[in-house]
Amino acid sequence: MTTSQRRSSGSGHRVPAYEYHAPVLVEQAMSYLIERDGLYLDGTVGGGGHAEAILARCARCRVLAVDRDREALDAARDRLSSGADRVAFARMSFREAPRHPLVREEKLAGALLDLGVSSHQLDHRRRGFTFRRGARLDMRMDQSSPLSAADFLADATREELVRVLREGQAPRPAALAARIVRRRGSRPLATSDDLVAVLEAVLRRRAGHAEKARLFQALRIGVNDEIGALTDGLPAIRDALRPGGVLVVISYHSVEDAIVKRAFRDWSDPSHGLPPRLPVRAADLEPLGRVLTKKPVTAPPGETEVNRRARPARLRAWRKAA
Repeated sequence: MTTSQRRSSGSGHRVPAYEYHAPVLVEQAMSYLIERDGLYLDGTVGGGGHAEAILARCARCRVLAVDRDREALDAARDRLSSGADRVAFARMSFREAPRHPLVREEKLAGALLDLGVSSHQLDHRRRGFTFRRGARLDMRMDQSSPLSAADFLADATREELVRVLREGQAPRPAALAARIVRRRGSRPLATSDDLVAVLEAVLRRRAGHAEKARLFQALRIGVNDEIGALTDGLPAIRDALRPGGVLVVISYHSVEDAIVKRAFRDWSDPSHGLPPRLPVRAADLEPLGRVLTKKPVTAPPGETEVNRRARPARLRAWRKAA
């Protein structure tokens, strides 16, 4: 990927925690996660809702609260101020969290990843995640990153565009990539209107809400390397767990959920996918742990009625071998 050097500085906004989405599947997540005292990782702290629940349910637990978004960390600091002596904050991706000094010194009792994008990021036009009219194409979770969505659309090769759009399940990725390349030859794609216009030119009709959502989601996932972060982060966090530690992941996208499902399965069944006639018996292979959720846990009707963003949530949990 070619990286443009155009940069956008941080906004300087301090966002209250209530602007972040209500934490999803809190009771279910805590029922798997909290079993003993120790250090817990909230790898996507957002507004601090899940971290607050960890502190409330375990008086002797501590939390390493991690997020790439400076505004999210500021909001979490405000929300968790009453338990500040039990919380450490770090601005980084969860894929980097296992290298944090606290984790290197003390293995994790458990870890939670609540993937996706927050309500605040979606609802504030200046953050550039939305397809509302007139929004600039930014989409950076870490606003110190040099690569915005507009930069990616300007610089990526056609092959890179196809890969990102297909990986994020955008409609008609090859045709979209071709149209983006053709359009940027005459003028850049800078706003949500520009990207929606490309989509509608490919579809040859007005785009529906779901089609626009899938396109913008795919671009956001690519700009923030969310698939790469998850693929790298899951085994790194697994290795940072204490024996018996639990990893809980909440995903909102089928691609993410498939990565989590496959990782948990492979760690729990070392014989899965092995070619036949290997000079080793499956019974001799030691699993790294076991899956705690045979099927993904979803939000109950009462939660989805009051929080529509809980509807696509899928929770999976895994325990490291003792």
